[in-house]
Amino acid sequence: MDRPFVRHIVSQPLAAVGLVLLAGFVAAAVFAPVISPANPAAIDLTHRLAPPGPGHWLGADELGRDILSRIIYGARLSLIVAVSVVSCSSILGLVLGGIAGYYGGVLDTMLNVFVMNAFLALPGILLAIAFVAFLGPGMINLVLALSIGGWVSYARLVRGQVLAVREREFVEAARALGASDLRIFIRHVLPNIVQPLIVQSAIGMAGAVLAEATLSFLGLGVPPPSASWGSMLNDARPHLFDAPHLVIFPAVAVMLCVLSFNFLGDALRDYLDPRTRLTIGL
Repeated sequence: MDRPFVRHIVSQPLAAVGLVLLAGFVAAAVFAPVISPANPAAIDLTHRLAPPGPGHWLGADELGRDILSRIIYGARLSLIVAVSVVSCSSILGLVLGGIAGYYGGVLDTMLNVFVMNAFLALPGILLAIAFVAFLGPGMINLVLALSIGGWVSYARLVRGQVLAVREREFVEAARALGASDLRIFIRHVLPNIVQPLIVQSAIGMAGAVLAEATLSFLGLGVPPPSASWGSMLNDARPHLFDAPHLVIFPAVAVMLCVLSFNFLGDALRDYLDPRTRLTIGL
């Protein structure tokens, strides 16, 4: 790992906290079958609504399923969805935003004014809800729905960065030497716009985790018996007062996961900004 980046993380306590939290969630997602104390889908009605204690360290839900195990497997689902959504959204935004910013003119007007504004006219979560409600719940439909609602922010960012870079001297020199548009974009434009895209992707992961939990809470996420933090919150609504641990632990998991990505996104933004790096002496 880059030493200046390590020093930057260490110098910012919130960034260090975010890195530790994210490492914990990633470890839980990768090693879920090993560290999970029970099968997350195993029903045991004899321990229905059991409070936290030995045997069920975070308690059990209304079907006697172990909450800790479901939170661990929920981390795997949330991170898979978040990585898939951000990957699809950023690639689509990079292609369309890059085309609009690089060529400009009528093509830019069509993509920026009509297409992007049309998607921005409705909140992304509403588009995702409509998409999943039409095609039905499922992992693939969930990722596609959230990607359709989230690519515009990446496209707008890429377009603005490309507009600022395309007239630079090194791009003009490559164009004068006869380089193709694709080569110019990949070799000269893309390396100069990737930094803000990385920051946007890190922050977008937090939004994707929250959006997945929202759709699962509405019953539009991955169907049972897959464990999801949002569906756990939905199942816990009738027991908010008699078994509050059913709500508290999944809600804390969502909060910590979102915070970890936001903390790291802020740290990456400060680290990749040359003015900030000069200020903190990196």
